Amino acid sequence: MLRIAPSVLSADFGNLAEAVGEVAPEADWLHVDVMDGHFVPNITIGPPVVRSLRKHSGLFFDCHLMVTDPGDYLEAFRDAGADGCTVHVEVGNTAALLAQARDLGLQAGLAVNPETPYEAIDPFLDQADLILCMTVHPGFGGQAFIEDVLPKIARTRAELDRRGLSAELEVDGGIDERTAPAVVRAGARVLVAGSAIFGAERSWEAARGLRAAAVAALQDGAGQAAK
Repeated sequence: MLRIAPSVLSADFGNLAEAVGEVAPEADWLHVDVMDGHFVPNITIGPPVVRSLRKHSGLFFDCHLMVTDPGDYLEAFRDAGADGCTVHVEVGNTAALLAQARDLGLQAGLAVNPETPYEAIDPFLDQADLILCMTVHPGFGGQAFIEDVLPKIARTRAELDRRGLSAELEVDGGIDERTAPAVVRAGARVLVAGSAIFGAERSWEAARGLRAAAVAALQDGAGQAAK
């Protein structure tokens, strides 16, 4: 299954509920980027905004915690309406954080920055419900896609499949109709896109176009494998 997860980081925060409502028919998840100004050099939103937005949307809330101490906030995000929370392997204490998220009833995600090698996440593949490979440096939207991450995505997909693990493989950063085929061919199945969707005049049409490009790449890959 292929999922499109628009990122509210690029939405109009003054009309956030309306922006989410417009794209919802073409979205599978809603990606919520949480930044603390410490782990990354930017500050975004917290549980109060998630709680407010939850009143207006039934989408799966995929919260990406780019924070130094995610364990201090997991319960607050769960109570606010988050369905899943993703923590970064770079902050450490990974096994305990994933277990904490699962104990709270959250989908437990593990993110890895572009420069962090695959080996950092390998011990935790069987403990996570989702692996997020960042295809930009976290902190700001609108960055260019980093192609050097593609081999890490492919290796992660290969290991998940080899071990028979069901974790979702997600990518975030510079994803649009041009880059989506490459990450899908590498094995990603959840595509986060911010500016490519919310920066378009009609966000729902942009999300539909992104899905079409990703599905085409997926079908093409299946066809090549069958030959």
